[in-house]
Amino acid sequence: MADRIEGVKKLFTSKSARVETNKGDDYYEKLFAECQARIEELKTQQPLNSRLEIEDVLELQGIERRDFLKWASAVTGMLMLPASFTPLVADAALLMNRAPVIWLELSDCAGNSEALLRSDGPKIDEIILDIVSLEFHETLMAAAGHQAEKQLEDAIETFKDKYLLFVEGAIPMGINGNFGTIGASGETMHDHLVRVAKHSAAVVAVGSCATFGGVPAAAPNPTDAVGVMDVIKGKPLINIPACPANPANMVGVILHYILTGQLPELDSLLRPKFAFGYRIHDNCERRAHFDAGEYVEEWGDEGAKNNFCLYKVGCKGPMTFNNCSIVRYNEGVNWPIGVGRGCIGCSEPDFWDKYAYERPMADANIKAPTGGVEKTVDEFGLGLLTAAGIGIGIHAVASMVAGKKEEVGE
Repeated sequence: MADRIEGVKKLFTSKSARVETNKGDDYYEKLFAECQARIEELKTQQPLNSRLEIEDVLELQGIERRDFLKWASAVTGMLMLPASFTPLVADAALLMNRAPVIWLELSDCAGNSEALLRSDGPKIDEIILDIVSLEFHETLMAAAGHQAEKQLEDAIETFKDKYLLFVEGAIPMGINGNFGTIGASGETMHDHLVRVAKHSAAVVAVGSCATFGGVPAAAPNPTDAVGVMDVIKGKPLINIPACPANPANMVGVILHYILTGQLPELDSLLRPKFAFGYRIHDNCERRAHFDAGEYVEEWGDEGAKNNFCLYKVGCKGPMTFNNCSIVRYNEGVNWPIGVGRGCIGCSEPDFWDKYAYERPMADANIKAPTGGVEKTVDEFGLGLLTAAGIGIGIHAVASMVAGKKEEVGE
């Protein structure tokens, strides 16, 4: 029983779920001065595109300055910066058209691009991304064929060693990369990526396919698909997994880069800690039901009607790191668990093979990355109750001893 209790404690108190949000006044004072200097320098540069300035776009969309500052305040918190950085974050957003971006589309469903295009209305995140100097995006651009290739070459040459390279989609490596070719020249996706990444300032892999291979790399992986980090070496690289990735996290990475000239702090899987330093289970709106042992046993039962915990019907929140339980989607309106669908761990490596099914990990014979759910949830509940009983017993004994000491003292 002691081993079981210890296993539960390890699973739900893993250090990897904790994010250092306060690094001390000296650190933030120095960072503020550096960010301020960088912002002033960027203000002296000319915009890289001929689009409207963001202030004009916000006005055209009927978004007031107060709403923009509220958004900047929320992003400041998401980036784990003190509230005093809000004006700098707002200034950085206004300078997004100083950041050249090249976006490659490889082996995927274009879901991350679709997530941006199919919003129900122009939100600030989408407006910010639209203002970015997007120099090349195969899915969105009007040019095609040799004309598109010429535009890419011009962008690489013009912004050499300065552009951020966003990559969406896995890289097929089978038959010398010929499972995936691109462009009028028939270049393999592998060679295409390597060539464009060579002169980038940093590479940002967006979505589960680009980060860990995603669905294309699922068993039996006939095309030998891999993620960007398996191909690109020697470059600053950041992973923004999920299927699709949240636009807020994309904006956060670009804003952090504009603010500091560097990528944000990363975890062991090269994910930004500000977005993936949280375990979904720890911030889930249904966590109280888990603690109380209240679960949805089958779809449509009374537990489902009362928003009970979804673990027994396959929710992978306890072993998934992402901020979608905090940031959510569609401007914070909702997220999968909020609509009654358990998490499938789409921000974790090999999620399609390991997590995308409607049964708890206890029945899957697969260990979770944070220690593993190796018993049934009912046994876990017994262990937790036992641990609570032990704690109550210790507290009672301690109280009794304290009471006797007081009597002796009197």
